[in-house]
Amino acid sequence: MSLYPYRGRAPVVHPSAYVAPTASIIGDVTVGEQSSVWFGAAIRGDVMAIHVGARTSIQDNTVVHATHDWLETTIGDDCTVGHGVILHGCHVHDRVLVGMGSIVLDAAEIGADVILGAGSLVTARTKIPPGVMAFGRPAKPVRDLTEAELASIREAAAHYQLLVANYRGG
Repeated sequence: MSLYPYRGRAPVVHPSAYVAPTASIIGDVTVGEQSSVWFGAAIRGDVMAIHVGARTSIQDNTVVHATHDWLETTIGDDCTVGHGVILHGCHVHDRVLVGMGSIVLDAAEIGADVILGAGSLVTARTKIPPGVMAFGRPAKPVRDLTEAELASIREAAAHYQLLVANYRGG
């Protein structure tokens, strides 16, 4: 695990969280309990704070950054942030699945219980309401989530808890 202080601020990673050996966490970053940061991910709290909630997975090659002197980035509890995502100066509420390769830009907000489809682009200042499936470039809500889809968000978060246990067990 690569934790780097920056200008007097050091990352705070909960002891129950897992950070892969090739992930980098820099500066004013907090990672909540039972969360995971996977291989090649970079979380850069060098210009503003970044908060990762509990039981949230930040998957391989994801970049999380903030907007200089303006916007923190906040990711809620029980979120799954897919491979190769970019989150920049945005707010992701609880129980959100951000599909692989998506980009979420400055001052965008994704409500709770949302599935953001792979490859989506959430443009600056866009608000995605709670409880929807959204996708596209630019991303737009397309419909409400079913009960099965809401359950799948929780299952995705739980799956990464099992992966962490396996990685710790060897």
